[in-house]
Amino acid sequence: MTIHSVYGAFLPFFRRKRLRRFLARFRPEARTTILDLGGYPACWPVESCPGQITILNLSFHGEYRGPHTLIQGNACNLQFPDKSFDIGYSNSVIEHLHSFDNQKKFASEIRRVGRRIWVQTPARWFIVEPHLITPVIHYLPKAWQRRLLRYFTVWGLVSKPTRKQVDDFIDEVRLLTFREMQALFPDCQIYRERFLGMTKAYIAIR
Repeated sequence: MTIHSVYGAFLPFFRRKRLRRFLARFRPEARTTILDLGGYPACWPVESCPGQITILNLSFHGEYRGPHTLIQGNACNLQFPDKSFDIGYSNSVIEHLHSFDNQKKFASEIRRVGRRIWVQTPARWFIVEPHLITPVIHYLPKAWQRRLLRYFTVWGLVSKPTRKQVDDFIDEVRLLTFREMQALFPDCQIYRERFLGMTKAYIAIR
């Protein structure tokens, strides 16, 4: 078993539900241009979403021969003109940028190149840390997290990370609060995605 097989037990449910909400809100057509920052082709089933989809990521694995355009690049420094896409889209990416400064760059860039935008990210105050699949641990000081991540989280028990991988995870993931999302996306509405009555994620929509 890998951590991705654990994620696979429940993530597709939330992703399908989120994609349906995105399609209902934006109603893309075959000619609609969509830029997905940090996604993968599997996130965009051809039969589910019309549109001309460009996917930008730091790297891609394997050979791809599908209809979408794949570009290797840095989402904090996009090489596209202003308003060059009908929709700028991102799902669970902005929390992986190490620092609030990088998150500001990311937010500024997607707002710049997209006429409309949709940016989703897990909520910091949701009781379960979604990458670790473990409650409460992300509220603790980082020094405590370093001690606990390897043996007291689902991610740690399944992946058996090295100490360096634990340090890299703690350095990489920075979950956002509602106020931080408002600050990053001042021209957007910030929606709360709820699960069991609690705010699970935020979605910035313009």
